Amino acid sequence: MTPRRASYEGISLYSPPAVPCRVDLSDNTNLFGMPPAAEQALRDFTPSLITRYPVSYAPELKKALSAYSGFEASWLTTGCGSDDLIDCALRAFLEPGERIAVPEPSFSMMSYFAKVNGLQYTPVPLRSDFEIDVDGLLATGARLIYVCSPNNPTGTVVSRAVLERLVDAAPGIVLLDEAYTEFASASHVDLARSRPNVIVTRTLSKAFGLAGMRVGYAIGRPELVAEIEKARGPYKHSGLAERMAIAALTEGVSWVKARAEDAKEIRKRLVAELKAQGLEPLPSEANFVLVPLPGAPQVAARMRERDVNVRAFQGLAGVGDALRIGCGPWPLMEAALQALREARR
Repeated sequence: MTPRRASYEGISLYSPPAVPCRVDLSDNTNLFGMPPAAEQALRDFTPSLITRYPVSYAPELKKALSAYSGFEASWLTTGCGSDDLIDCALRAFLEPGERIAVPEPSFSMMSYFAKVNGLQYTPVPLRSDFEIDVDGLLATGARLIYVCSPNNPTGTVVSRAVLERLVDAAPGIVLLDEAYTEFASASHVDLARSRPNVIVTRTLSKAFGLAGMRVGYAIGRPELVAEIEKARGPYKHSGLAERMAIAALTEGVSWVKARAEDAKEIRKRLVAELKAQGLEPLPSEANFVLVPLPGAPQVAARMRERDVNVRAFQGLAGVGDALRIGCGPWPLMEAALQALREARR
């Protein structure tokens, strides 16, 4: 008999639709490519990056992240994508059976991480204006509250005053996910310095174009970061991934910023085109747009028949069915808009 954890019964693996399409706008990655400096690092790799272990706890990567973020290396830790760091933070700060509170809808992996770590998952619906419900989150008594801004999948952002009220009243950690910060008008990362209970997670999978390399980082006071590193373990990146990430952070930032501006302009143009089709996308500060649309899963399936993949959601709290459409070079967006027109007929 295979030994199993009873708490793992009913846990399903993360499995978004994986139909190969010529135009794939489903995962919010950088469709402009990767920074040339990172590509050059890939071409110039030495065999020792593959045959030897990387240096434990990634000190050189932390140094590059420090220069980029403005936080000292002791305030930083890295992981295999920012989702890995979220998982590590849950293990670091919560005992099995404790509660995590999450706005709904938000990052779909949060309920999964709660289950595999034996935590009680408490979703709290966003308000009708898509702001977080501070009173509702606090009422849960959760010792860790997760907030994603810009939020995935809505693209909406939390206001500064609301976030500060949550942080100052929270009984424990507030984990702020800024995976899409490069596409937003403002960041709240300074709260990690001014407040003792804030951890900010970020990623190089979106604006930096390194999703396949799996590099994320977290920012927080050294005493918080030290606890996450206990849960993290010594090796989270390959030597090659570290080398490419360092190149992107030290030589590729101007490219990243320029492509982020491109994505923001395309987002604005996409919203206008969607409205011209009679749709009402939500206000977004991410590199994607969420479009409420009854029957979205069926529409997405018909779009895939036309070689275009977007992410469909069914019955999102406060939204209903919706399509999430990533932003990439405009020829891809034109193909997606045409497929959407045809799929809705």
